[in-house]
Amino acid sequence: MSHPGSAHAPSGPPNPPRPETVVARLRSHGRVLFWPCVVLVAVVGALGYFVGTFPEPWQNWALLAAGALVVILLFLFPLLAWLGRNYTITTRRIVLRGGLFVRTRQELLHSRGYDVTVRKAGLQGMFGSGDILVNTGLERPVVLRDVPGADLVQATLHDLMELSTNPVASRRQQERSRPDDETTAFGVR
Repeated sequence: MSHPGSAHAPSGPPNPPRPETVVARLRSHGRVLFWPCVVLVAVVGALGYFVGTFPEPWQNWALLAAGALVVILLFLFPLLAWLGRNYTITTRRIVLRGGLFVRTRQELLHSRGYDVTVRKAGLQGMFGSGDILVNTGLERPVVLRDVPGADLVQATLHDLMELSTNPVASRRQQERSRPDDETTAFGVR
């Protein structure tokens, strides 16, 4: 029984959890759009040169239609496929979104723990990008394909996983950072 006049404050968690914040938003490296851009420039140049040179109007229209079809198939679809796949790394999870016509979303929690491997092949080493393989213990690892700054992404994922599985380190990190600080590891909000 409490005495009259005594203040009874509700007890809550000593340190409430920080809200989830976005650390980075990533896409595959932009060099995959090199050949589609070359095709676009070549088709536009060829159309500019050849349209109007044929004697029959239907031939000029057929050339325009063929050029538009080539641009749609070899430039627009690769561009939309590149834009359609993105990765978001937050303080609690990795969110993978992908698909052109059918969208899929997959989430991996840092607190569950996983192995992170970087694989660099071909030109990826020259551009500093690589494939991030996240092995969660399932049959196949989850792959973040051709991510720029792959080594930095791997280090960030290790740090985030350590913070989410080690509450003491997480509490120290919270004390060091300001709650209103929205700076990210990659300089992207």
